[in-house]
Amino acid sequence: MIIEKINKLLNMKLQSIYILASAFMLMALASCKKDLIKTNTDPNSVSVDVFDPNNILTATQLYYTGSTDNAIEVEETEIQGAGCMIQHWASTSGYFFGDKYVGAPTSGGWGSFFDHTYTSTIKYAVDLYTNTTGKPQYKNLHQIARILKALSFERITDVYGDVPYFNAGQAYTKGIYFPKYDKQKDIYADLLKEVEQATDSLDENADKPTGDLFYAHADDQIAEWKKFGSTLLLRMAMRLTKVDPATAKAYVTKLAGKTMQSNDDNAIVAHGTNDPLTINRIYRGIGEDGSIQLSGQISNTFIDFLQAGNDPRLSVLSYIYPPDFSPGDDPSGGSADPGDQVGLPNGYDGGNTIHGIINAPGYLGNTNLYSRPSPIIFNATAPTLILTYAESEFLLADAAKRWGIGNAEEHYNNGVRAAMAELSVYGSGGSIADGDITDYLAANPYDDADGLNMINTQFWACTFFNEYEAWANYRRTGFPVLNAVTYPGSQSPGVIPRRMYYSSVDKQVNTTNYNAAAAAMGGDKITSRMWWDVQ
Repeated sequence: MIIEKINKLLNMKLQSIYILASAFMLMALASCKKDLIKTNTDPNSVSVDVFDPNNILTATQLYYTGSTDNAIEVEETEIQGAGCMIQHWASTSGYFFGDKYVGAPTSGGWGSFFDHTYTSTIKYAVDLYTNTTGKPQYKNLHQIARILKALSFERITDVYGDVPYFNAGQAYTKGIYFPKYDKQKDIYADLLKEVEQATDSLDENADKPTGDLFYAHADDQIAEWKKFGSTLLLRMAMRLTKVDPATAKAYVTKLAGKTMQSNDDNAIVAHGTNDPLTINRIYRGIGEDGSIQLSGQISNTFIDFLQAGNDPRLSVLSYIYPPDFSPGDDPSGGSADPGDQVGLPNGYDGGNTIHGIINAPGYLGNTNLYSRPSPIIFNATAPTLILTYAESEFLLADAAKRWGIGNAEEHYNNGVRAAMAELSVYGSGGSIADGDITDYLAANPYDDADGLNMINTQFWACTFFNEYEAWANYRRTGFPVLNAVTYPGSQSPGVIPRRMYYSSVDKQVNTTNYNAAAAAMGGDKITSRMWWDVQ
């Protein structure tokens, strides 16, 4: 029966990402008929009646770091797109469309995150939410599902603007294969409501979810989730500083003392070594088959910032690989010396024209001589930091500077210390001595006259590898100050893009809803500003 249903859908040519999600769930979660469920007495059978939704929690958290499709959207949309736009990364390769804001709307990279998130993270998050609704034995798991669902949708709406939300992920449960795109204003209103209610509803005396990649290790798992929910709520509220500062300020005020209090509260996903589905997703994406590739370098904007402040993170984050290094080689023999690091400038290609890298000031003669992410942070088992205390402190510093809620300098210093200290999660090579952090702060003291710039530039520095968040915060604040590139054929010449093009797949199969959304956005353009990113 399942196969018949799938074939019927395929024969109808409903080959959108929503149908793929539906087909997967049909095979994985349910039997065809109620009488078949009654007939099948196998206690190990998988159906919605016997399946433990705790098992979906792990998948939801893992796939938030990258999809089941070899995390290809991490490579294509996050690193080659947002990471270059925000000038953490640079490349002469045409695949890195964010470096020069090029590539037709139909190019896969722009919509890759849209295509893969709806069929992985969001599908699992909605499943987890649905399968715990109205089940008291899963009280806390249901609230966590609400938080994870909001976490996932916040990121996709921040990338594209108006997106399917209220009816998304319901192909199997409600037969909604072509969901409409909802207004970002309505999405954010619901996200804030969901996270606030879910966080307040977490109960220390209720279930302790299993398979929790974020906090299963914690002494008080539910307390950690409360801090996670409050910190996520802070981030969502601060996203509104341009469009609705009153609401943002109100949330910051009532969240006082509830957000993350130290790096012990950081939400982190550990990764494995053998299974391509469990290794670090950026390494899997950029590293292809598990070997370091040479297609992307660190931007000189980022390297120059770290060098200018004598930042102790530089030797942890950046590395010059041996000149003869090839994918799969042992990277030892290169240099982590801060003075040796050289970033690649954005906006150049590999040709011989005026825009070719050979004409870049100070060109080294070989792009392999420019800095790349260090093996300390760029390897198969490197963890993924989902949401951190450092981010929280910078957001609180921003709020303090804007509205006088708390002490901006204190939160700034806490954020810098946490951002440097959190690198110890990468092992001994990532550890930075307390004295070095103190020296950095003494040499680069907080200046309230330039407060918003300093705070949000440090936010940018601490979200290296979390490129969507770095890009979103840049669009919210205008910091750090970046020089946008101008390149022939750019769809946003001299202006850093404000959003990504929608999925070209959804444009073809969900045409009516796509057209309505594109029109509402003022056209499916990378220069169009979304609701919270008002001029």
